[in-house]
Amino acid sequence: MSFFDAFSWVNVRFLLDGLWVTIEVSVLSIVFSFIFGALLGTLRFSKIPFASRIVGIIVDIIRNLPLLLIIFFTYFALPQIGIRFDIFWSAVIALTIFESAMLSEIFRAGLNAVPKGQMEAGLSTGLSYVEVMRSIVIPQAFRSMIPAIVSQLISLVKDTSLAIIIALPEFTHNAKIIYGQNSNYVIPMYVALTLGYFVICYLLSLLSRFLETKRYSY
Repeated sequence: MSFFDAFSWVNVRFLLDGLWVTIEVSVLSIVFSFIFGALLGTLRFSKIPFASRIVGIIVDIIRNLPLLLIIFFTYFALPQIGIRFDIFWSAVIALTIFESAMLSEIFRAGLNAVPKGQMEAGLSTGLSYVEVMRSIVIPQAFRSMIPAIVSQLISLVKDTSLAIIIALPEFTHNAKIIYGQNSNYVIPMYVALTLGYFVICYLLSLLSRFLETKRYSY
């Protein structure tokens, strides 16, 4: 049996369907986790009494839990208290929760890396704390955070494969279905998975390099 027999039109279409689900989950999770991660990181940096401490505890707990456990929790545990999501949204929510916690630390570290004199100088000109954060601190911090953020987002794309545990019909899941029907297709499917994830993650790494170049051009 030829290596290329595994790539019949039916199998290729099935793989592409799974790849599209992976992309959808990745994009939604990236958008949501970026928003929540930025909010949580900024909140921790601002050191608002009580609120910052509570957020810090929650973030530390989530960061030290396996993502697989969070996926299990959103899909199997939440329905026990009346909160139900389908497989797709369970995966998106689990990834968002986990990645928001990871990104929040990147944002907080980036903000802390900005010299305190920048904040003091901005406040001395009569700007409010929010205005200084928006116009001075965050733009400077974001440029230094780009490599770490993109690296974390690349990890997010790869982590979508863990949703196979709840039978999300994503890229890895569909490849497993194909080689489960014919053991001769194991190697071709792993080659397809390797190429698929490599292309997506490599494109993100190229984006990181482009943004890095733009950063140093300012």
